[in-house]
Amino acid sequence: MLQTTHVAIVGGGLSGLYAAYLLQQRGLRDYVLLEAREVLGGRIRSVLAPGGALDRGGEPVNRFDLGPSWFWPGYQRQLDRLVDALGLARFAQFEDGDMVVERSLYAAPERMRGYASAPPSMRLMGGMAALTDALRHQLDPARIFTGHSVRALRAADAGVELECVEVWGRVTTWRAAQVLLALPPRLAETRIAFSPALPEVLSRRWRATPTWMAPHAKYLAVYDTPFWRERGLSGEARSACGPLGEIHDASIPGGSAALFGFFGVPAAVRKEVSEAALREACRTQLARLFGPQAAAPRGEFIQDWALESYTATLADLDSVGHHAEAPPPAAASGPWCGRLMGVASEWSPQFPGYVAGAIEAASLAVAMLADVEDELAPFSER
Repeated sequence: MLQTTHVAIVGGGLSGLYAAYLLQQRGLRDYVLLEAREVLGGRIRSVLAPGGALDRGGEPVNRFDLGPSWFWPGYQRQLDRLVDALGLARFAQFEDGDMVVERSLYAAPERMRGYASAPPSMRLMGGMAALTDALRHQLDPARIFTGHSVRALRAADAGVELECVEVWGRVTTWRAAQVLLALPPRLAETRIAFSPALPEVLSRRWRATPTWMAPHAKYLAVYDTPFWRERGLSGEARSACGPLGEIHDASIPGGSAALFGFFGVPAAVRKEVSEAALREACRTQLARLFGPQAAAPRGEFIQDWALESYTATLADLDSVGHHAEAPPPAAASGPWCGRLMGVASEWSPQFPGYVAGAIEAASLAVAMLADVEDELAPFSER
Protein backbone atom coordinates (compact mmCIF):
# COMPACT_ATOMS: atom_id res chain seq x y z
CA MET A 1 0.00 0.00 0.00
CA LEU A 2 1.31 3.43 -0.96
CA GLN A 3 1.11 6.04 1.81
CA THR A 4 1.64 9.75 1.28
CA THR A 5 3.11 12.58 3.30
CA HIS A 6 4.52 16.01 2.59
CA VAL A 7 7.89 15.57 4.32
CA ALA A 8 9.62 12.27 5.07
CA ILE A 9 12.44 12.35 7.61
CA VAL A 10 14.82 9.39 7.33
CA GLY A 11 16.48 8.83 10.70
CA GLY A 12 15.34 9.30 14.28
CA GLY A 13 18.49 10.63 15.90
CA LEU A 14 18.83 14.17 17.21
CA SER A 15 18.75 15.87 13.80
CA GLY A 16 15.66 13.93 12.68
CA LEU A 17 13.80 14.60 15.92
CA TYR A 18 14.71 18.28 15.82
CA ALA A 19 13.67 18.60 12.18
CA ALA A 20 10.25 17.13 13.07
CA TYR A 21 10.04 19.50 16.05
CA LEU A 22 10.77 22.49 13.80
CA LEU A 23 8.17 21.40 11.24
CA GLN A 24 5.55 21.22 13.98
CA GLN A 25 6.65 24.61 15.29
CA ARG A 26 5.96 26.03 11.82
CA GLY A 27 2.55 24.39 11.64
CA LEU A 28 3.44 21.63 9.20
CA ARG A 29 2.29 18.35 10.72
CA ASP A 30 2.09 16.25 7.59
CA TYR A 31 5.40 14.49 8.03
CA VAL A 32 6.65 11.04 8.94
CA LEU A 33 9.83 10.11 10.75
CA LEU A 34 11.25 6.72 9.72
CA GLU A 35 13.87 5.17 11.99
CA ALA A 36 15.61 1.87 11.20
CA ARG A 37 16.35 1.03 14.84
CA GLU A 38 13.57 0.04 17.18
CA VAL A 39 14.48 2.94 19.46
CA LEU A 40 15.04 6.62 18.76
CA GLY A 41 18.19 8.60 19.51
CA GLY A 42 20.70 7.46 16.88
CA ARG A 43 24.21 8.00 18.16
CA ILE A 44 22.90 9.52 21.38
CA ARG A 45 22.61 6.72 23.92
CA SER A 46 22.39 7.06 27.69
CA VAL A 47 22.23 4.13 30.12
CA LEU A 48 20.88 3.92 33.66
CA ALA A 49 23.26 3.40 36.54
CA PRO A 50 23.03 -0.09 38.06
CA GLY A 51 20.43 -0.34 40.78
CA GLY A 52 17.93 2.16 39.47
CA ALA A 53 17.72 5.86 38.79
CA LEU A 54 17.14 9.09 40.61
CA ASP A 55 14.14 11.01 39.32
CA ARG A 56 13.43 14.68 38.88
CA GLY A 57 9.92 15.33 37.73
CA GLY A 58 9.56 11.73 36.61
CA GLU A 59 12.60 11.85 34.31
CA PRO A 60 15.69 9.68 34.89
CA VAL A 61 18.79 11.67 35.75
CA ASN A 62 21.19 8.97 36.92
CA ARG A 63 22.17 8.08 33.36
CA PHE A 64 25.52 7.95 31.60
CA ASP A 65 26.37 8.70 27.99
CA LEU A 66 27.76 6.03 25.70
CA GLY A 67 27.65 8.40 22.75
CA PRO A 68 28.31 12.17 22.81
CA SER A 69 28.50 13.68 26.29
CA TRP A 70 29.44 17.35 26.02
CA PHE A 71 28.32 20.63 24.57
CA TRP A 72 29.78 24.13 24.80
CA PRO A 73 27.17 26.87 25.42
CA GLY A 74 29.91 29.48 25.14
CA TYR A 75 29.84 29.22 21.36
CA GLN A 76 27.08 26.73 20.52
CA ARG A 77 24.36 29.30 21.08
CA GLN A 78 21.54 27.63 19.17
CA LEU A 79 21.87 24.37 21.09
CA ASP A 80 22.15 26.32 24.34
CA ARG A 81 18.85 28.10 23.62
CA LEU A 82 17.15 24.80 22.83
CA VAL A 83 18.36 23.24 26.08
CA ASP A 84 16.91 26.19 27.97
CA ALA A 85 13.64 26.14 26.01
CA LEU A 86 13.14 22.47 26.84
CA GLY A 87 13.85 23.10 30.52
CA LEU A 88 16.83 20.78 30.73
CA ALA A 89 19.34 21.02 33.59
CA ARG A 90 23.04 21.13 32.85
CA PHE A 91 26.26 20.91 34.82
CA ALA A 92 29.94 21.52 34.11
CA GLN A 93 32.34 18.69 33.39
CA PHE A 94 34.44 18.05 36.50
CA GLU A 95 38.04 19.07 35.80
CA ASP A 96 39.47 20.05 39.21
CA GLY A 97 42.73 18.40 40.16
CA ASP A 98 45.61 16.67 38.42
CA MET A 99 45.44 14.41 35.41
CA VAL A 100 47.34 11.13 35.09
CA VAL A 101 49.62 10.33 32.16
CA GLU A 102 50.70 6.80 31.31
CA ARG A 103 53.63 6.75 28.88
CA SER A 104 54.76 3.13 29.27
CA LEU A 105 53.79 -0.08 31.04
CA TYR A 106 57.34 -0.11 32.41
CA ALA A 107 57.10 3.26 34.16
CA ALA A 108 54.72 4.45 36.86
CA PRO A 109 51.94 6.80 35.74
CA GLU A 110 52.77 10.49 36.21
CA ARG A 111 50.63 13.21 37.71
CA MET A 112 50.56 16.53 36.00
CA ARG A 113 48.45 19.64 35.90
CA GLY A 114 45.12 18.95 34.24
CA TYR A 115 43.52 20.73 31.32
CA ALA A 116 40.62 23.14 31.77
CA SER A 117 38.19 23.58 28.91
CA ALA A 118 37.55 27.14 27.78
CA PRO A 119 34.68 27.69 27.37
CA PRO A 120 33.62 25.04 29.89
CA SER A 121 32.36 21.67 28.69
CA MET A 122 28.80 21.06 29.86
CA ARG A 123 26.72 17.91 30.31
CA LEU A 124 23.01 17.34 30.75
CA MET A 125 21.33 15.86 33.78
CA GLY A 126 19.91 12.58 32.59
CA GLY A 127 22.56 12.30 29.90
CA MET A 128 22.39 13.61 26.37
CA ALA A 129 19.34 11.38 25.89
CA ALA A 130 17.46 13.91 28.03
CA LEU A 131 17.59 16.12 24.93
CA THR A 132 16.24 13.52 22.51
CA ASP A 133 13.65 12.40 25.07
CA ALA A 134 12.41 15.98 25.48
CA LEU A 135 12.08 16.45 21.72
CA ARG A 136 10.30 13.12 21.31
CA HIS A 137 7.76 14.14 23.92
CA GLN A 138 6.94 17.22 21.81
CA LEU A 139 6.12 15.15 18.71
CA ASP A 140 2.98 13.39 17.54
CA PRO A 141 3.72 9.68 18.17
CA ALA A 142 1.49 8.75 15.24
CA ARG A 143 4.04 10.36 12.89
CA ILE A 144 6.98 8.27 14.17
CA PHE A 145 7.76 4.82 12.78
CA THR A 146 10.60 2.84 14.36
CA GLY A 147 11.89 -0.41 12.91
CA HIS A 148 11.50 1.04 9.39
CA SER A 149 14.72 0.89 7.37
CA VAL A 150 14.66 2.97 4.19
CA ARG A 151 16.50 1.04 1.50
CA ALA A 152 15.54 2.89 -1.71
CA LEU A 153 14.56 6.41 -2.85
CA ARG A 154 13.04 6.98 -6.28
CA ALA A 155 12.48 10.43 -7.75
CA ALA A 156 9.21 10.60 -9.70
CA ASP A 157 7.00 13.32 -11.14
CA ALA A 158 4.72 13.13 -8.11
CA GLY A 159 7.55 13.40 -5.59
CA VAL A 160 9.92 10.91 -3.98
CA GLU A 161 9.00 7.31 -3.27
CA LEU A 162 10.63 5.73 -0.23
CA GLU A 163 10.84 1.97 0.01
CA CYS A 164 11.07 0.74 3.62
CA VAL A 165 11.65 -2.66 5.12
CA GLU A 166 9.98 -3.07 8.47
CA VAL A 167 11.72 -4.98 11.25
CA TRP A 168 9.50 -8.02 10.68
CA GLY A 169 10.28 -8.03 6.93
CA ARG A 170 7.26 -6.35 5.35
CA VAL A 171 8.01 -3.81 2.62
CA THR A 172 6.10 -0.52 2.68
CA THR A 173 6.22 2.50 0.38
CA TRP A 174 5.79 6.18 1.16
CA ARG A 175 5.50 9.06 -1.30
CA ALA A 176 6.70 12.46 -0.12
CA ALA A 177 7.13 15.87 -1.70
CA GLN A 178 10.45 16.27 0.10
CA VAL A 179 12.87 14.06 1.99
CA LEU A 180 15.23 15.01 4.82
CA LEU A 181 18.12 12.60 5.33
CA ALA A 182 18.82 12.53 9.06
CA LEU A 183 21.53 9.90 8.83
CA PRO A 184 25.23 10.44 8.10
CA PRO A 185 26.19 11.13 4.46
CA ARG A 186 28.36 8.04 4.08
CA LEU A 187 25.69 5.82 5.60
CA ALA A 188 22.99 7.28 3.33
CA GLU A 189 25.12 6.85 0.21
CA THR A 190 26.05 3.29 1.19
CA ARG A 191 22.74 1.89 2.44
CA ILE A 192 20.17 3.62 0.21
CA ALA A 193 19.69 2.95 -3.50
CA PHE A 194 18.93 6.22 -5.30
CA SER A 195 17.02 6.15 -8.57
CA PRO A 196 18.12 7.98 -10.58
CA ALA A 197 21.61 8.00 -9.12
CA LEU A 198 22.81 11.02 -7.18
CA PRO A 199 25.13 13.35 -9.13
CA GLU A 200 28.55 11.69 -9.14
CA VAL A 201 30.32 14.63 -7.49
CA LEU A 202 27.75 14.74 -4.68
CA SER A 203 27.80 10.98 -4.22
CA ARG A 204 31.61 10.99 -4.03
CA ARG A 205 31.62 13.78 -1.43
CA TRP A 206 29.06 11.99 0.75
CA ARG A 207 30.94 8.71 0.48
CA ALA A 208 34.20 10.40 1.49
CA THR A 209 32.75 12.02 4.64
CA PRO A 210 33.64 10.03 7.78
CA THR A 211 30.83 9.33 10.21
CA TRP A 212 31.52 10.79 13.62
CA MET A 213 31.59 8.15 16.38
CA ALA A 214 31.59 5.29 13.84
CA PRO A 215 35.15 4.01 14.52
CA HIS A 216 34.99 4.73 18.25
CA ALA A 217 34.18 2.70 21.34
CA LYS A 218 33.65 3.81 24.93
CA TYR A 219 34.08 2.03 28.25
CA LEU A 220 32.21 3.21 31.34
CA ALA A 221 32.83 2.11 34.94
CA VAL A 222 30.33 3.08 37.65
CA TYR A 223 31.28 3.47 41.34
CA ASP A 224 29.60 4.48 44.57
CA THR A 225 31.87 7.49 45.10
CA PRO A 226 34.41 9.47 43.04
CA PHE A 227 37.30 8.22 45.21
CA TRP A 228 39.95 9.65 42.85
CA ARG A 229 38.93 13.15 43.83
CA GLU A 230 40.06 12.47 47.41
CA ARG A 231 43.60 12.13 46.01
CA GLY A 232 43.36 15.44 44.15
CA LEU A 233 42.78 13.79 40.78
CA SER A 234 40.34 15.08 38.19
CA GLY A 235 39.59 11.65 36.73
CA GLU A 236 41.25 12.70 33.49
CA ALA A 237 44.01 10.54 32.05
CA ARG A 238 45.99 9.98 28.86
CA SER A 239 47.63 6.68 28.05
CA ALA A 240 50.00 5.43 25.39
CA CYS A 241 49.50 1.86 26.67
CA GLY A 242 45.76 1.40 26.52
CA PRO A 243 43.38 -0.08 25.98
CA LEU A 244 41.84 3.31 26.80
CA GLY A 245 43.64 6.28 25.31
CA GLU A 246 41.66 9.11 26.90
CA ILE A 247 39.73 8.97 30.19
CA HIS A 248 37.42 11.43 31.96
CA ASP A 249 35.30 11.76 35.10
CA ALA A 250 31.68 10.89 34.19
CA SER A 251 30.16 11.35 37.66
CA ILE A 252 26.70 12.86 38.09
CA PRO A 253 26.02 15.51 40.76
CA GLY A 254 23.75 13.87 43.32
CA GLY A 255 24.01 10.54 41.50
CA SER A 256 26.55 7.83 40.85
CA ALA A 257 30.26 8.28 40.29
CA ALA A 258 31.89 7.04 37.09
CA LEU A 259 34.91 7.08 34.83
CA PHE A 260 34.69 6.68 31.08
CA GLY A 261 37.30 6.28 28.38
CA PHE A 262 37.69 6.13 24.63
CA PHE A 263 39.39 3.00 23.36
CA GLY A 264 42.71 3.64 21.65
CA VAL A 265 42.55 0.18 20.07
CA PRO A 266 41.49 0.20 16.38
CA ALA A 267 38.06 -1.18 15.51
CA ALA A 268 39.49 -4.12 13.56
CA VAL A 269 41.52 -5.21 16.59
CA ARG A 270 38.62 -4.77 19.04
CA LYS A 271 36.48 -7.00 16.87
CA GLU A 272 38.85 -9.92 17.49
CA VAL A 273 38.77 -9.57 21.30
CA SER A 274 35.92 -10.72 23.52
CA GLU A 275 34.00 -8.11 25.49
CA ALA A 276 34.95 -9.89 28.72
CA ALA A 277 38.64 -9.55 27.87
CA LEU A 278 38.21 -5.87 26.96
CA ARG A 279 36.45 -5.17 30.26
CA GLU A 280 39.18 -6.91 32.24
CA ALA A 281 41.87 -4.94 30.43
CA CYS A 282 40.03 -1.68 31.14
CA ARG A 283 39.66 -2.47 34.85
CA THR A 284 43.33 -3.34 35.08
CA GLN A 285 44.26 -0.05 33.41
CA LEU A 286 42.00 2.04 35.66
CA ALA A 287 43.59 0.39 38.70
CA ARG A 288 47.06 1.34 37.42
CA LEU A 289 45.94 4.94 36.99
CA PHE A 290 43.59 5.56 39.92
CA GLY A 291 44.34 2.86 42.48
CA PRO A 292 42.94 -0.57 43.41
CA GLN A 293 39.40 0.71 44.05
CA ALA A 294 39.07 1.35 40.35
CA ALA A 295 39.36 -2.38 39.63
CA ALA A 296 35.97 -3.10 41.23
CA PRO A 297 33.22 -0.99 39.62
CA ARG A 298 29.67 -1.88 40.58
CA GLY A 299 28.68 -1.61 36.94
CA GLU A 300 30.40 -1.32 33.60
CA PHE A 301 29.41 -0.83 29.97
CA ILE A 302 31.06 -0.98 26.57
CA GLN A 303 29.57 0.70 23.52
CA ASP A 304 31.38 -0.10 20.28
CA TRP A 305 29.90 2.07 17.56
CA ALA A 306 31.91 0.27 14.89
CA LEU A 307 29.63 -2.75 15.42
CA GLU A 308 26.46 -0.72 14.79
CA SER A 309 25.24 -1.36 11.25
CA TYR A 310 23.05 1.76 11.38
CA THR A 311 26.07 3.90 12.30
CA ALA A 312 29.23 2.48 10.74
CA THR A 313 30.14 1.32 7.25
CA LEU A 314 33.22 -0.69 6.28
CA ALA A 315 34.92 2.53 5.22
CA ASP A 316 34.45 3.98 8.71
CA LEU A 317 36.40 1.18 10.37
CA ASP A 318 39.69 2.51 9.00
CA SER A 319 38.85 6.12 9.84
CA VAL A 320 40.74 8.04 12.50
CA GLY A 321 37.48 9.60 13.61
CA HIS A 322 38.20 13.29 13.14
CA HIS A 323 35.43 15.78 12.49
CA ALA A 324 35.30 16.23 8.73
CA GLU A 325 34.44 19.27 6.63
CA ALA A 326 30.73 19.32 5.79
CA PRO A 327 29.87 18.12 2.27
CA PRO A 328 27.06 19.72 0.21
CA PRO A 329 23.69 18.73 1.72
CA ALA A 330 21.76 18.68 -1.56
CA ALA A 331 22.00 18.44 -5.32
CA ALA A 332 22.33 21.80 -7.06
CA SER A 333 20.45 20.62 -10.15
CA GLY A 334 18.78 17.58 -11.65
CA PRO A 335 15.90 15.40 -10.41
CA TRP A 336 16.99 15.49 -6.76
CA CYS A 337 17.27 19.27 -6.55
CA GLY A 338 14.71 20.68 -4.10
CA ARG A 339 13.49 17.23 -3.10
CA LEU A 340 16.31 15.81 -0.99
CA MET A 341 18.44 17.43 1.70
CA GLY A 342 20.88 16.14 4.31
CA VAL A 343 20.22 17.22 7.90
CA ALA A 344 22.52 15.00 9.98
CA SER A 345 25.30 16.55 12.05
CA GLU A 346 27.98 15.89 9.39
CA TRP A 347 26.21 18.43 7.13
CA SER A 348 26.55 21.26 9.65
CA PRO A 349 28.75 24.12 8.33
CA GLN A 350 29.97 25.18 11.80
CA PHE A 351 29.88 22.04 13.96
CA PRO A 352 30.04 18.96 11.71
CA GLY A 353 29.80 15.80 13.80
CA TYR A 354 28.92 17.56 17.05
CA VAL A 355 25.59 17.57 18.89
CA ALA A 356 25.28 21.26 18.03
CA GLY A 357 25.84 20.34 14.39
CA ALA A 358 22.67 18.23 14.34
CA ILE A 359 20.70 21.24 15.53
CA GLU A 360 22.28 23.59 13.00
CA ALA A 361 21.93 21.23 10.03
CA ALA A 362 18.27 20.48 10.78
CA SER A 363 17.51 24.19 11.19
CA LEU A 364 19.09 25.11 7.88
CA ALA A 365 17.28 22.33 6.02
CA VAL A 366 13.84 23.10 7.40
CA ALA A 367 14.33 26.78 6.57
CA MET A 368 15.21 25.85 2.99
CA LEU A 369 12.40 23.37 2.32
CA ALA A 370 11.07 24.21 -1.12
CA ASP A 371 7.74 26.05 -1.07
CA VAL A 372 7.14 25.16 2.57
CA GLU A 373 5.45 28.48 3.33
CA ASP A 374 2.89 27.84 0.58
CA GLU A 375 2.14 24.45 2.08
CA LEU A 376 1.60 25.60 5.65
CA ALA A 377 -2.06 26.55 5.40
CA PRO A 378 -3.47 23.43 3.71
CA PHE A 379 -1.32 20.98 5.64
CA SER A 380 -1.90 22.59 9.03
CA GLU A 381 -5.66 22.08 8.50
CA ARG A 382 -5.38 18.29 8.08
